[in-house]
Amino acid sequence: MKLPCITMLATLLLTVPAAAQLQITPPATVPSAVPEKQKPKPPAPAKKKEAAPKPSASPKPAPSSKPTPTPTVIPAPPTDNSNADLVYGAYQRGQYKTAFELATARAQAGDPKAMTMLGELYSNAMGIRRDYAKAAEWYKRAADAGDREAMFALAMLRISGRGGPVDKSEAVKLMASAAKLGEPKAAYNLALLYLDGQTLPQDVKRSAELLRQAADAGLAEAQYALATFYKEGTGVPKDPERAVRLLQAASLADNVDAEVEYAIAMFNGTGTPKNQPAAVALLRKASRQGSAIAQNRLAWVLINGVGTTMDKVEGFKWHLVAKTAGKGDPELDKQLSDLPAEDRAKAEAAAKKWLGNK
Repeated sequence: MKLPCITMLATLLLTVPAAAQLQITPPATVPSAVPEKQKPKPPAPAKKKEAAPKPSASPKPAPSSKPTPTPTVIPAPPTDNSNADLVYGAYQRGQYKTAFELATARAQAGDPKAMTMLGELYSNAMGIRRDYAKAAEWYKRAADAGDREAMFALAMLRISGRGGPVDKSEAVKLMASAAKLGEPKAAYNLALLYLDGQTLPQDVKRSAELLRQAADAGLAEAQYALATFYKEGTGVPKDPERAVRLLQAASLADNVDAEVEYAIAMFNGTGTPKNQPAAVALLRKASRQGSAIAQNRLAWVLINGVGTTMDKVEGFKWHLVAKTAGKGDPELDKQLSDLPAEDRAKAEAAAKKWLGNK
């Protein structure tokens, strides 16, 4: 199930060095909420040999204005509560009407987890018609009883104005309470509010502390965000090696942005031993997951045969795929025009097939 969530947006640096000294330029992942004067400067592109042709920088894509929701997962209830187990089991099996009926009985008996479950079911129209007001009512009852997931869920409703008027002050209090009780998504979102500096006074050090709390709890979004802090020295001392460890952890949880940056770090040997074959494998994975940045970087390494066997047809396929997602590359366009007609047709057909199967 999903609840609205504040997410970090990134500005991506899209320059690619020349093939003669191919080095993948990492995206400069700077949260968009930081005021312009406090944004860390993106890293300069790697220096190129004089004999190498100068590549053209690709245009920067506009950050998405729609934040991606972070899923809320209701933890399994204690095994010594057979009634709660029945509620959770029905929910896990997709038997939402049964879960609703069982949770209603448990909630009326004062079970906070059942109250939270009712909030989730009402909020997400599972087994019952969507009703944000009733969802907020049940979340509040569960939050008042000390349930941290309910506190976080109610905070998200208060921020979005669903089920009642927008109340950022209450949302902040709920997030802070949930974070103190160990809810990682609450700590993560509270960190972003401290970073944003609008709802709360800007405090990058406090933001970093909260991100660390959420990252230590295993939240991939927080691990990726904290990695950018260590990479740029935002609120913490700059530490490329620690940044890479966090990127690795987030990439293992299938965070696509982390996969791209971790692959680039391995390719260039930044903060970690250079391992270009592993980097290319991770770029392939991120490309299949739809990352236009990964697709562009993969195109470069395949076309130039660095860290992998040269395959210009496959490389230009990924270039064309990335281009449809707004990640154009004038230098690769020029190289594509110089490709033999037969190979160019193969690349175009492969790109069309991949896009058609999405």
